[in-house]
Amino acid sequence: MTISGDTMPLPLPARTPRLLVENSSTPDHDVSADIAARRLVTAIARGDETAFGEFYASFQPRLFRFALVIARGEELLAHDAVQAAFLTAARKLRRVESAEHLWNWLARVVRQHLSKSWRQKQREAAIIGMADLPDCEDKSDSVLEACLDGALQSMNTDERELLEWFYFDQLSHKEIADRLEATPKSVSSRLERTRAKLRAVLTQLLSHEKR
Repeated sequence: MTISGDTMPLPLPARTPRLLVENSSTPDHDVSADIAARRLVTAIARGDETAFGEFYASFQPRLFRFALVIARGEELLAHDAVQAAFLTAARKLRRVESAEHLWNWLARVVRQHLSKSWRQKQREAAIIGMADLPDCEDKSDSVLEACLDGALQSMNTDERELLEWFYFDQLSHKEIADRLEATPKSVSSRLERTRAKLRAVLTQLLSHEKR
């Protein structure tokens, strides 16, 4: 069976373990990672669904974290951008030179998708208090990832745990409420406050990086 970028269902993202705080930098060049990246892309170009599932599982967690910063904590925008990147990869990605090349390609697609989406959102009056957030287009991938780590580190344990469950483990309000022995309504209120704090911290960190 072969994959199609138009009809292929994306794999469900795996529930990731504690990502706080993940260090995405690698001091030593990993040749094996380059070989694996070339192998995956070659297989995906042939329509190999198993290879695409491996590709998705390998890159989705980091790509979502990256998208979450550019989307200023708006998880729906981040998820849409990540899905768009993988669908674009299924249709167009045919060859890469290295793992870094593959990551840069995915990150560029996410940036392009979010740039378009964000311009549209800024024109919608329903998005309150978001239009003045700093632009991310001139910032490197490593700076954006470091900003998310810094924002999460600045929060207390309960806030980090709540964001992790919601963003990275993708638990519903009810599932979180069961863990906290609270009501879904109270969880919704707490999430709204915590997400607002995350956006504020990201704004501060991104503004600082701009100076």
